[in-house]
Amino acid sequence: MAYKRLEENSFTWPAIRDGAMTLNRAQFEALFAGLDWRRVRSLEARRPAVAE
Repeated sequence: MAYKRLEENSFTWPAIRDGAMTLNRAQFEALFAGLDWRRVRSLEARRPAVAE
């Protein structure tokens, strides 16, 4: 497991539902970086348009 120390404040953890916390990858990375994971949204990759 990794150790993360914040310079200020503390981590904001997600709510526990059915005995587990659920985060997507982008939210987990934001939490681990000390950012507010609640403001992070995963972007859907768009396929490039086909040139005709």
